[in-house]
Amino acid sequence: MSNKMILISRIMLPVMVILLVLPFSGCDALKTITGEAANYAPNQADQTLLQSLPQQFMMLSQAWQIVQKDYVDKSKLDPVKLAQGAVRGMVEAIGDPYTAYIPPDAHKMEMASLTGKYQGIGAYISMKDKLIVIQAPMPGSPAEKAGLKPGDIILKINGESTELLSSTEAALKIQGPAGSVVKLTIGRQGEKEPFDVEITRQEIKVASITSELKGDIAYLKIQQFVDSTNSDFQSALIDATNKGAKGVILDLRNNPGGLLSQAIDISSQFLLRGMVVKVIDAEGNERPYMVKPGGEAKDIPLIVLVNGGSASASEIVAGALQANGRAKLAGTKTFGKGSVQVIRNMDDGSAIHVTIAKFYTPAGKAINGEGLTPDYVLDDLKDDDLVKWAEDYLHKQVSLEPAPATP
Repeated sequence: MSNKMILISRIMLPVMVILLVLPFSGCDALKTITGEAANYAPNQADQTLLQSLPQQFMMLSQAWQIVQKDYVDKSKLDPVKLAQGAVRGMVEAIGDPYTAYIPPDAHKMEMASLTGKYQGIGAYISMKDKLIVIQAPMPGSPAEKAGLKPGDIILKINGESTELLSSTEAALKIQGPAGSVVKLTIGRQGEKEPFDVEITRQEIKVASITSELKGDIAYLKIQQFVDSTNSDFQSALIDATNKGAKGVILDLRNNPGGLLSQAIDISSQFLLRGMVVKVIDAEGNERPYMVKPGGEAKDIPLIVLVNGGSASASEIVAGALQANGRAKLAGTKTFGKGSVQVIRNMDDGSAIHVTIAKFYTPAGKAINGEGLTPDYVLDDLKDDDLVKWAEDYLHKQVSLEPAPATP
């Protein structure tokens, strides 16, 4: 992980979380909470930090003094656990589903998922209308084999209600060692009653890119934006064009997002110049991310497939190509996850995801809560039917279809 790596994805852990990552260390504030009882003496740096805290935060010290003095079972007073609970409660009180506290073990698992390998059920989850929902099961995954479908609501995880869980917490509870079993209680549209599904976890290897040559049309699907996405995509693109591809279908359906750097790189494969995305922080400061030179497919006819599962980094790519007039979008409206998170690493190995900004298309369109509307809204075409439509569209664009015979 680079010191300045930025990750944008929806709250999804394959089961992947959609965020923007900038590591952060040296959090002395943690020490002021996890210090050993009342005899802890803050150093000068800690004293300066304590003085900057709002007065209301002295309640933490008061609470610690009270339970340390009065609680009957002193063996339960683990300063580390109590401190983590305090931080978790503070972050949850913000009320933002994408701002969350991640304990050390969960954070380690979370970062491992960005390499494209983790242990779990193989599904993307997200939060919608305060519910934990299945974004999409991965092809061939335990989740798909168990019959989970996009839009399924996860009501319970191993009997625990998800009502008070953030998307990140739910995702991390679903992950676990290969060979272990997780029980999900599912609510599904059209079903009168919730039902339980038991799924055996396994090691999930996420193939970032799926490619296929369909005659003279290259079909390239990006599953998510991880470290290797652009290099894998570039290789697949070069291979397809060397084999005679005259058009490209870029499939971003059910792509939850991932690394911002990879979204910029993928957009730059198709764009000659211009802006990929604009990020605006809480103070109104704007930062444009521009096209990188050297793209492999700046002229080839292109169509981009999207749906309600296309989120965050995939919306950045789709929005950049649409706004720059490079490609049309086809399918259904995208998810609308246009906020940016930073992951701040803490001294004990835990982390806090913090929403710090929102991103906009080069045309200035807000993504958050809005999504992107395709140029061709095709609600009735699903799966391979939409791919076939895209093939026909590109055939017309590049005049690959033979002219009709003269009678």
